[in-house]
Amino acid sequence: MEAAMAKGLRSRSSGLKPIETKRKASIEEYDVVNVKDEPLSPMARLFHDTRFDVHVITLMAGKTQISLQPMKEKLVHTLLKHPRFTSLMVVDEENLTDMKWVQTKVDLDQHIIIPEVDESQLESPDKFVEDYVYNLSKTSLDRTKPLWDIHFLNVKTHNAECVGVFRIHHSLGDGTSLISLLLACTRQTADEHKLPTIPTKKRRPAPSGYSTKNGPCRLLGAFCLFIRMLVNTVVDVFMFIITIAFLKDTKTPISVVPGSESTKARRMVHRIISLDDLKFVKNAMNVTINDVALGLTQAGLSKYLNRRYAVGGKDKGATERNNNLPKGIRLRSCLIFNLRSSAGIEDLADMMEKGSKGKRGWGNWFGFVLLPFKIALRDNPFDYVKEAKATADRKKKSFEALITLTMAQIIIKFLGIKVATELSLRGFSNATICFSNLVGPQEEIGFCGYPLSYFAPSAYGQPNALMISMQSYIDKMIIVVSVDENAIPDPQQLLDDFEDSLNLIKNAVIERGLVKNMK
Repeated sequence: MEAAMAKGLRSRSSGLKPIETKRKASIEEYDVVNVKDEPLSPMARLFHDTRFDVHVITLMAGKTQISLQPMKEKLVHTLLKHPRFTSLMVVDEENLTDMKWVQTKVDLDQHIIIPEVDESQLESPDKFVEDYVYNLSKTSLDRTKPLWDIHFLNVKTHNAECVGVFRIHHSLGDGTSLISLLLACTRQTADEHKLPTIPTKKRRPAPSGYSTKNGPCRLLGAFCLFIRMLVNTVVDVFMFIITIAFLKDTKTPISVVPGSESTKARRMVHRIISLDDLKFVKNAMNVTINDVALGLTQAGLSKYLNRRYAVGGKDKGATERNNNLPKGIRLRSCLIFNLRSSAGIEDLADMMEKGSKGKRGWGNWFGFVLLPFKIALRDNPFDYVKEAKATADRKKKSFEALITLTMAQIIIKFLGIKVATELSLRGFSNATICFSNLVGPQEEIGFCGYPLSYFAPSAYGQPNALMISMQSYIDKMIIVVSVDENAIPDPQQLLDDFEDSLNLIKNAVIERGLVKNMK
């Protein structure tokens, strides 16, 4: 393979070769484009370690069946205009840590897969799609081609006429950038010339007693906030360092099972709940959608773990005073926090239309944040959201992500990528779960002209046994869990607990008469 690669790139650089893979596809199938190479960012190189080989997967539920030729024509003018999706990842022959993106011509037939499926032989189309994605997660993308592919399954499921499975290697970009790129390839179904619109954060009203005209009070308030952020940062960075060194989460039924650390296959299932229900709780409690999402996640995990701890023993109940949960459970998520000013949907769409590089950076430029989840049963459902809000507000007042990014860059520079990868893996492995919450379009969109009922992003290759992803779309919130079945054999039950927890909180709002305008 190395000889073939050297031959294919001789006109550009005789010192380049592909990363070794088990597949035998030759790089000679691709024509290298004569443009300047671009080195991989230090953070992108982390994802090319075999122990941290993370792939992002997005399920796209289409409202119509897919035709191959129209899809290919659309992709040529959208996705293939982005340099990452037309680039090979190659390594310098003399310096194996020198990784570069080298642009090439792409054969779409090698990236679009439409398997032949006899629907009459399927007992459950939904289970077929689930199993297909599960089997896909056992494989890695071929390094001799640009690191992405799309699988279209023309089977009718409960919520779709066709399902697309978009798979991208995480080294191409962080989750926010990749979802933004996906949305930049879409248009509103009501107007094919309009891009999707994403809700923006509204500025919170100033605290009572605060006046922008009161100079001394404003300066004092800013100084106090700065001191608080410094203190929080010191505490957070200290916790992050000792987590890498030795501090592990409590061993629970959803932790990685000993001996299965090398298992990368993940079962990915999802549940669609009402985004209006989350807004209903948000307005009643004067919190954010993210606070409600974290709250129902804490509640659902607590209910699920309480049931799992009862297996094989006496069931003590499911109340705040009488339950099966051990006291003082430490359960955290290691978040990848995007610090780059990501190119917006408009910027990406303009870049792909004009074939330019865009106004803003692209790639992986992120820090790490440890987000604690309080595992406990509460008789008052509001406590789940209040505790989640307190945790989220505390994390917003910290420079943890920026400092951990700086630490990672220093380690890569002076100790090398292997040491940085090892430390990153320890950070993820010593935490229990991965968690993400992404904001989606407010109106129905179409991907390459095909309207989507919903889309559900997730990932595999992470060392954790559980990843929870939330994605909003129109009036829906899609909850996706990616699980190692050795630890979590019943992911649908976990989704049931999330949905039941939201209903519990919503019903508490109604019972206490806290109903407000849902807009």
